[in-house]
Amino acid sequence: MAITSVLMYEGDNKTFVWRHPIQDFNMGSELLVHESQEAIFMVDGKVLDTFGPGKHILETENLPVARTILKFATGGKNAFHAELYFVNLTEQMAIRWGTDSKVSYLDPVYDFPLEIGACGEMSLSVSNSNKLLIKVVGTEQNLSQNQLTVFFRAFLMNRAKSILAQEIKEKKISIFEIDMHLPELSEAIRTKLLDDFFDYGINLNSFLITTVLKPDEDRNYQKFKDIFFRQKSDVMEAQLQQKLTIIEQETKAKSTVIEAEATAKKRELEGYTYQQEKGFEVAKEAAKNEAVGQFSNVGIGLGMVTGVGAEIGKTVGGVAGQAMQSVTVPAAPHTEKRFCMNCGQELSSTAMFCENCGTKAVTSNSCTNCGYVLTNDANFCPKCGTRREK
Repeated sequence: MAITSVLMYEGDNKTFVWRHPIQDFNMGSELLVHESQEAIFMVDGKVLDTFGPGKHILETENLPVARTILKFATGGKNAFHAELYFVNLTEQMAIRWGTDSKVSYLDPVYDFPLEIGACGEMSLSVSNSNKLLIKVVGTEQNLSQNQLTVFFRAFLMNRAKSILAQEIKEKKISIFEIDMHLPELSEAIRTKLLDDFFDYGINLNSFLITTVLKPDEDRNYQKFKDIFFRQKSDVMEAQLQQKLTIIEQETKAKSTVIEAEATAKKRELEGYTYQQEKGFEVAKEAAKNEAVGQFSNVGIGLGMVTGVGAEIGKTVGGVAGQAMQSVTVPAAPHTEKRFCMNCGQELSSTAMFCENCGTKAVTSNSCTNCGYVLTNDANFCPKCGTRREK
């Protein structure tokens, strides 16, 4: 096999481990290791020496482990046989994953059985090159993204599905709200898979669920889906109505404030106060009561005057006083005319006997039978014919 003098990585960016095709190396050859790479020499499946980024000259002094295992000729000019692996330490993203079968679980909210699928992306990086080479690579020529996902597929599918169903149950996540919880479900699965990947020298830097495959063909799912969205619609409608009511109340309150401010400004411009305005109203009421001439109504007016204070009292004092005078002057008593039952002479209201004939005056001019008021000196009641009492 040919012997090379310059050793360097010749793989692509989607490769985790690349094995150099040459296995016989000259002492004194140059080894070029790029940033975020490691170069590892192995013999018979055992890791010998590891080199980080930079240019290295292969000499016995730089190969302490190999020096104890391999026998070099005097001067170290001969070749030695080993496998050289370049390990890519960069984080490789957008690695696709997906469940190979449906995840069965019982919806924790609506309590009906469901089967869903899930898929997404993850990003990986090498945490321990030696573990990766020994446990995963073995004698393979390369280890690509696809090869690595195939290697992890079995436990990834088994563990991811069980963790997903468990998290949905514990967090009581309905199938109809599961999309809102994808970030926390993704992180829960990543956290519980960290050790599984780490045992093989791999970091699980991110694990994302991007799509949940729902059982749209399931009749039970469709039935509960309709119920869920009707409930959501009713709640949203109620919330919207509540907001509209609040807006209307706020608008009405602002309108009242604006109206009050405008009224206050009008009073200020016209030169009177709120108390004076109320006084004017009481004065109008008192004037109406004066016209009616009822003392009780005037009393109501006076009560209003007293309630609004001294300022209003001054304003309506004159009107109220006049009203009081008009209703407190005693009215002339109304008296019925009286006549002498003997001669027909009209009698005064206080006469006990007729001034003309001396006949005793009767105390009432009303008929003793029917109550008819007699207006003359008739001896009999013109209504019922009863003899008039003398």
